[in-house]
Amino acid sequence: MVASPDVPDVYLVPSILKEQGLDRLVCEKLGLPDGEAELGEWQELTDRIQAQREEVEIALVGKYVKLQDAYLSVHEALKHAGAHHGCRVRVRWLDAEGMSLEEAAGVLDEVDGVLVPGGFGSRGWEGKILACRVAREHGIPYLGICLGMHVAVSEFARHVLGLEGANSTEMDPETPHPVIDLLPEQKSVEDLGGTMRLGAQAVELEANTRTAEAYGDVTIHERHRHRYEVNNHYRPRLVEAGLVVSGTYQEGRLVEIVELPEHPWFVASQFHPEFKSRPTRPAPLFREFVGAALARARERADVGVTTA
Repeated sequence: MVASPDVPDVYLVPSILKEQGLDRLVCEKLGLPDGEAELGEWQELTDRIQAQREEVEIALVGKYVKLQDAYLSVHEALKHAGAHHGCRVRVRWLDAEGMSLEEAAGVLDEVDGVLVPGGFGSRGWEGKILACRVAREHGIPYLGICLGMHVAVSEFARHVLGLEGANSTEMDPETPHPVIDLLPEQKSVEDLGGTMRLGAQAVELEANTRTAEAYGDVTIHERHRHRYEVNNHYRPRLVEAGLVVSGTYQEGRLVEIVELPEHPWFVASQFHPEFKSRPTRPAPLFREFVGAALARARERADVGVTTA
């Protein structure tokens, strides 16, 4: 008899079943040579999960937060990164709609990191801009994914470059500063599916950047699912103001990753790193983001002890 008891983390299930002899039972039933299963790196993962003592809190700012499975791959990627660092990741789900700057600051100053995930459409867009602004100005680790990169570029253009009304044409087709836009060759395509950049594509990283350090390589392959791009017309002004383009596509033609080098951790990618994250091999951007959040959590804990 093999029981299936409740466990605090689904990644603990294989070791629980192994302890009950499920591996030997399967071999017996299938007529296979008897032998003990070797969990290898999975056992190391289990040990790290069971040894977790610290905790970080990440604010996930989106518009589907009442249906949390919409962000399941992002949530799991955060767990993978937490296991790597030996800490639990608790997600604070924040609805991006209707937030004021003061409310955003009040909530986000209490967390260890801010993540704006991918998505489509304008609902909650301005709330995501506010969350990104607070993270940038208050030194809170920030990770933007796909739409979260569009948020980061638009926010930077508005509040650092001073381009009032800077926006994505997905959100405001009449914006005076379309820092995020369709490529010229896309604008005549009527079938929306024909304008999407999909699947695994090569990304070229700039040496001596946070992103290159995270990946330990200069060429990576990540999965994409998006339509709008950073407008290259504004790119020189963004770079001159301090926004580093740390990853590009097609020999620099398109922006893939942006970062702020003086910030504790502020990185946003056009691609979806969560799609390739695995329990024993966390996505590099998630791994470093959670690492920065853990550093912030420790600093805040030290301040609390000092002032107590």
